[in-house]
Formats: sequence, C-alpha cells, structure tokens
Amino acid sequence: MNDEVIVFKDFGFQYFEQSEPTLHHINLTIRKGEKILIAGPSGSGKSTLGNCINGLIPFAHKGKITGSLTVDGIETKNSSLFELSTKVGTVLQDSDGQFIGLNVAEDIAFALENDCIEQKEMFERVKKTAEMVGMDSHLAKDPHRCSGGQKQRVSLAGVMVDDVDILLFDEPLANLDPKTGKTAIELIDEISASDKTIVIIEHRLEDVLHRHVDRIVLVNDGRIIMDDTPDKVLAANILTSYGIREPLYLKAARYADCEITEDMKPASIETIDTEKIRSNLKYWFEENRGRYEEKERKTMLEVKDISFSYDGVRPTLEHVSLTIHEGEMLSIVGKNGAGKTTLSSILCGFIKPDQGSVLMYGEDLSKYSISERAEYIGIVMQNPNQMISKTMIFDEIALGLRIRHVDEKEIERKVNEVLKICGLYEFRSWPISALSFGQKKRVTIASILVLNPKILILDEPTAGQDYYHYSEIMEFLKQLNEQGQTIILITHDMHLMLEYTERAVVLSDAKLLADEKSYQVLCDPDLTERANLRETSLFELAEKTGFDDPEAFVECFIHYDRRMREDENQNVLLQSA
Repeated sequence: MNDEVIVFKDFGFQYFEQSEPTLHHINLTIRKGEKILIAGPSGSGKSTLGNCINGLIPFAHKGKITGSLTVDGIETKNSSLFELSTKVGTVLQDSDGQFIGLNVAEDIAFALENDCIEQKEMFERVKKTAEMVGMDSHLAKDPHRCSGGQKQRVSLAGVMVDDVDILLFDEPLANLDPKTGKTAIELIDEISASDKTIVIIEHRLEDVLHRHVDRIVLVNDGRIIMDDTPDKVLAANILTSYGIREPLYLKAARYADCEITEDMKPASIETIDTEKIRSNLKYWFEENRGRYEEKERKTMLEVKDISFSYDGVRPTLEHVSLTIHEGEMLSIVGKNGAGKTTLSSILCGFIKPDQGSVLMYGEDLSKYSISERAEYIGIVMQNPNQMISKTMIFDEIALGLRIRHVDEKEIERKVNEVLKICGLYEFRSWPISALSFGQKKRVTIASILVLNPKILILDEPTAGQDYYHYSEIMEFLKQLNEQGQTIILITHDMHLMLEYTERAVVLSDAKLLADEKSYQVLCDPDLTERANLRETSLFELAEKTGFDDPEAFVECFIHYDRRMREDENQNVLLQSA
C-alpha cells in the first residue's frame, strides 16, 4: 500500500503578477502519519508551498505551475478547491481571514454544517472541540472580538472538528502566549498520534520542537535547502544563516564553544545530552559572570490604580499601577486576554478607564484628545489589517506625514529610510494586497516609526517575522531606545523579552502579578505558570548541567549575548564605512 500522501515532483510555481517563480524544482514526499515542520525566512516560499498543498494555489491565487503535485493521489492542478478541502484542513496565519460564523460556536461548526451533520452530533462535537482548545466558555462570543490568541484557538477548533486526514498549520503560534502555544503544540501532537498527517509552517522553532517532529524542511528562495531529522538540522548550525532563530540553549552552548553533534539529540532541551557540554558551559560562565549596573531614570508615565471592564461585569484590568521611565524599553507580558492590549488602548486614549488615571510628567492625560495624545504616544496594533487604509505600501507609510503636511521630498527621504530598516524597500511600489501577513506587519510598524513619537507602543511587533527581520526591527528599536526613545513592547515572545528589555510587567486575569527584571520572570516557575508564560530553556539548561544558581547563568547569558550583538553591529558598520 502506498503511504505517500503529498508528493512534489520537480514542482515550480510563479504568480502571474510576479516576474520570477516563487518555487523552483521542489521535490518533496510526505508520508501518511508524518509530522513535518517547514521553516524558512519571510518570502522564502514556505507559505506558498503550504497554499499549493491546500489548493489555494492555483484556485484562489493564480499562476503558472510546472511539474507535479499530488495530494492523496489527486493531481492538484486537475482538481478543485472543494475537493482538496475534503483532504486538507488549514489553520491560517491570519485568523480574521478564516472566520465565517457570527459567534465562536457557529464558526467551529461551519465545516460540519457543510457536511450536513445531524444537529445533536454537531453540538456534541463543537462542545468537545471547544473544550480541547479552551474556548468552551466563549462559544457565544463574536470571534472578531476575541483576543489574538483566542482567535487562533477558534481557527484551530474549526479545523479539528472536521475529520480530514491532512492538517496544515500556517504559523499556528503567531498570536499565542507561551503556555497556550505549548498546549497547542501538545494538542497537534495528540492529533498526529491518530494517524493524521501534519504539516506545520512556523518561525518559533524551539516552541514547535517541544514535541517530536519527524523532519524539518528548510526552505530559502523557493528551494529546499535541507530535509532531515531535527537533530541533524540543528547540529548542522545553519539555521541563523537562513533566517531561523536557533533555540537559546543551543546558542548558549555555541557561545561556550561546545561541539553540537547529532548523537547528542540537540532538537530539544528535554533530550539534549548535557554531560558533553557541562564543563565548557561552567568554564564560560565563570569567565563571563559579573556585576551589572542599573541606570537611574526619570519617571515619565504613571499608571495609577487603573480598572476597566468591557461589559461592566468581568474586569479586564483591576487596580493596575505601574511606572514607566524615560528612555527605557520594557515588556508587558501575560496570558491571552490578560488585559495587555486594553492597557495600551487606555494609554493611547482609545478607551477611558472606569477608575484610575494616567499621568505624563505628573499631568493627567484624560483632558487630552486621542489626536493630542498621538503627538506623544504612537501604537502599532497587533493585527495589521486594523491599521492599513491605503492600497500601496509607500502611501500607507507616508500617510501620517502627509496628514501633518510634511514636505514631499522629506516624506520620500523618511519613508525610504524606514522601508530599508523594515526590510521592505524592494517592495516600495507594491500593493499591500500582494504581501504576506508578516510583511503587512512590517508595513504598520514602519508607518508609526516614520512619525518618531515620544513613546512607542508595539503590540506583538515580531509576530510572523523571521529571525533576520526580527533582528533588524529590534536592533533599530534598540538604537531608537539608546537615543532616548521610550518603548513599550506587548509580546508573547519570551526571546524578545529576554534579549531586548531589562524589565517586564506581568499581567494575568486582569491583575498585575509582577514588575521585575525580564530574566527573573522566566526563572520563576510559579509566576510563569500563573501568567501562562514558559521558563526559558536557558534556565532548564542551567538546572540540567548542575549550576548552583541557574538564575545567575541566565543573567550572564543575556548580558553576554547583548555584547556579542553590539560587537557584530559595530563590525557591520565598520565594513560598510
């Protein structure tokens, strides 16, 4: 019996609106029951590869196909979108583009309704699936009014409820808090155990590898670079050169000059053989540990006893107080629905708190309009589709400057500068509709960065970004911060929190749980559990290798890593001079 369910043979694809092919000579076989991770930088063709599997190419996105692709024995170009949808279920990266129902229950039930399932069975399957993804208490809620993580869970349930043999996940962790992301990966793993074929397209490699994956398919420039076991791929030390962030525990091992080999099982912190790297890590730690001084900063923004509820019953924020200082870059983290985005909306004046006040340099901001606050506070929202209003990329980024009647030559200079920083310069004449979700995200970041506000709030700034563009954007934000720009990052990305922010504010269930140094947050098992975060793998590495003070090891790594990045950036500047 042939168990090959997805077979690419010398497959190529070129969008009609583009001058060059996106995929070149793809040869890839995926067998029944396999779980495959497709990874690669933004624009590498990995999402296009996924769209070929589920039939969006060529039936929704037109273009020229060469070679052959069969899904469950069906030649896709001779099939139909409907026929392929009975074979492949897809969780899209952009959740909003997937919603059909007026509430969560209707949306989950959509596929069952199309299949004419009996109403009693439909109710039972919807309830069971909603419980699996933690959305059973939100069945009557409008999916568009859910948080980013809740939307992702609704999308996941909408696919899981239907009994298809192939499941395709396009950036399934993009909007999920760390613990919910971990649960999602465990859930996908449980699904794969029932002989389902799983294809995951994801940037967060370390999070996906929390559970076993059969193969990693590394894609770049529309070509397959490597197709092998996770242990072989991670031992090859090529991920960062192709825009994929390496797991932090491996990065620490490489800093300590440890040789990483396949037999050490480096694919997961849970499997890696730490005996072979113990001595190198301890020597490196002793050589690089030190005392780290904190800067004295002036108070800029005060949040005093803020409470807010959308429905007057369930609090979204409850007696939250915190202080933000001049020139700092801090993270606001916590579980989905904890109130992080609501807090940013209150700071910007989009909504008024039920109780409490927001002060800037001691002055109550409640008397200022939204437009007046915008002179001081700029925000990049989590969903780029909620910000974009223009057709062309250049015009979208220039919009804020044009409203302010800036000279057109100055607009061109500023927009082009930000386009380069955000990795969008080559797309400057493109329509926004031709961009991926991650590229749209960069457009919205650029549209606020170009205005240079006093306080910059970014809601999930790196969601959907590959490591190269993640680093480019964050290094630019770091440069702004070093020049005095105050930056607030609302994020689920624990790497980002550790690497770029000294301080983290933790929200959970409407309350402020902690306001501490970033590395301390992720070294506190009780706090990470309560806030749906996840201990850093650096802490786990230090524990496994027998460090007396694992927290000190994590702190040492963070400061060492920052120095390495600064040296690397300095070398780039010297080479370009």
